[in-house]
Amino acid sequence: MKGLYIEKGGKKLRCGYTTGSCAAAASKAALIMLLDGIDVTNVKITTPKGIDYVAEIEDIKRDPDNRSVSCAVVKDGGDDPDATSGMKIYAKVTCESVGALEFDSLVEIDGGCGIGRVTRPGLDQPIGNAAINSVPRKMIEESILEVLRDRGITGRLVKVMISAPEGDAVAQKTFNPKLGITGGISILGTTGIVEPMSDEAILATIKAEISIRKAEGRKVLLMAPGNYGLKFLSDNYGIEEDDAITCSNFVYDSLKYAQEAGFKEVLFVGHLGKLIKVAGGIKNTHSVFGDHRMEILSDITKALLPEGADDRLLDRILDCVMTDAALSLITEAGLRQQVAKEIADRIKRYMESWTEGDVSVETIVFSGDYEELVESPGAGLFMEKIKQEIKT
Repeated sequence: MKGLYIEKGGKKLRCGYTTGSCAAAASKAALIMLLDGIDVTNVKITTPKGIDYVAEIEDIKRDPDNRSVSCAVVKDGGDDPDATSGMKIYAKVTCESVGALEFDSLVEIDGGCGIGRVTRPGLDQPIGNAAINSVPRKMIEESILEVLRDRGITGRLVKVMISAPEGDAVAQKTFNPKLGITGGISILGTTGIVEPMSDEAILATIKAEISIRKAEGRKVLLMAPGNYGLKFLSDNYGIEEDDAITCSNFVYDSLKYAQEAGFKEVLFVGHLGKLIKVAGGIKNTHSVFGDHRMEILSDITKALLPEGADDRLLDRILDCVMTDAALSLITEAGLRQQVAKEIADRIKRYMESWTEGDVSVETIVFSGDYEELVESPGAGLFMEKIKQEIKT
């Protein structure tokens, strides 16, 4: 990243700043105005990425007795399609003496109007806390303490209330409802910088969902790439959408998150068109990292062809556009069962190797109109465990 721009796909895209950066800047400005009795129009903070952020300050409001000051910073997401971009993030700051001058100052941070509340275990913050994540909390605290140190002030309790009046409505466009964060947006960010079209938000959501399942006491993690897998699970097993983790294209990353969370068993369910890539050892199934679906299917079929068999089938497979069409050719050749079993075996073998054998993986692969193609030997047992966990 050079300055506040990055190059992606041959385009120069403008970066933005996270809600965490906005909250920290507003908090710092509010305390300066409270202590110095002046208005400020901008304030500078240093983001965790080491890049300075000069924020413009708006909507300054003072308590009549000068006991508190609040102000806002407008969230600028740059060229990223961010639901929170353009929102005003407010900070209201109060400051009171708590002891002798040598007493270290304390900072208390909470969320007000439009800031979500955590209602499920396993997230960055405990149940009941405002959805202000740990890195933004640290940014706010460091910004407050910097102002106090610059003025030689100790022994103070500074209370910071972060709010976002539009937060409740905007939160419906985010992952918060699915994560059990109610009443508003989250204050997020690990670097303080928003990089356009990054995968950070998706990966953070996947990791959070996995943490929730672990905190809920689940032993087997049910994982599907997307809506096709979720519909298959609903139609064939009666499993609701919220009982499975949607990993999108991030198969490897999601599996590693599961390992980090302490899961020892994972059931991976998806359509042949997606999972055949995993059978080829591909860790991210997005087409940008390569397709190779037909090449993988052709290689598996070639290894299973009887000696002396007509190998023109392989060329016909390579000419296919969709995996279901290739599967029809394989079925006509009488190799459907053998090829399907090899696909499941390879998925299991690759995914278990990615965790160095620390996680046991079973898989169910379906094709066509949500017709089950194959399941690995232990998939049925994992599914029964999942059903029991859902009931309890």
